[in-house]
Amino acid sequence: MAQTYGGYSESIVVTESFVLHVSDHLDLKATAPLLCAGITLYSPLRHWNCSPGMNVGIIGLGGLGHMGVKFAHAMGAKVTMITRSPGKEEDARELGADSVLLSRDEKAMQQAANSFDLLMNTIPVDHDLNPYVALLKRDATMVIVGVIEPVTQPLATGQLVFGRRSIAGSLIGGIAETQEMLDYCAEHKIVADVEMIDMQEINIAYERMLRSDVKYRFVIDIASLRNRSQSPT
Repeated sequence: MAQTYGGYSESIVVTESFVLHVSDHLDLKATAPLLCAGITLYSPLRHWNCSPGMNVGIIGLGGLGHMGVKFAHAMGAKVTMITRSPGKEEDARELGADSVLLSRDEKAMQQAANSFDLLMNTIPVDHDLNPYVALLKRDATMVIVGVIEPVTQPLATGQLVFGRRSIAGSLIGGIAETQEMLDYCAEHKIVADVEMIDMQEINIAYERMLRSDVKYRFVIDIASLRNRSQSPT
């Protein structure tokens, strides 16, 4: 029986309804993460009408967050990167953020209260939502796109009730919206920031990922898989 590689296959057979077109203007290795992280941020930003004049905050600068900054900036919003790490300010601004808000700085968080029209929360683990809810304007929304496990810390619901604020969630998007996103990326020259690795380096990459030592997505060079499969054993 021939050996198969699943998601690492060199070719597959699919129904044409599920095929996406990638512009020649896009770097393929940097386009691959758009099909996950890209659409995960593009879909809610479009759904909640990210547009010029809006004050949009992206919580967390990682694989999801860096795409949120790029998209929100391209859509014309004033973009604030909200992070715990002061060392990420330079990266955030290079990606398109207009400002950086340190979530550990209580004074800065208080000054930013009631100022955001939309928040994209990309934090992937259980955390306290309350400090971020306080940043929302009246009728504004925080969209959860990171954590999918239960949030165990109590939510001060008075913040929602008195401000008519909302907490929502979003996953990815359908084929039509994903194609729209790819076309938008080609038009605005948006791709993910990636580091190409060989298949043989995947364990090292995994350890680096656990240390948050990646900007901002690893992409496997499938040629390295083919070369390994053809090497003498």
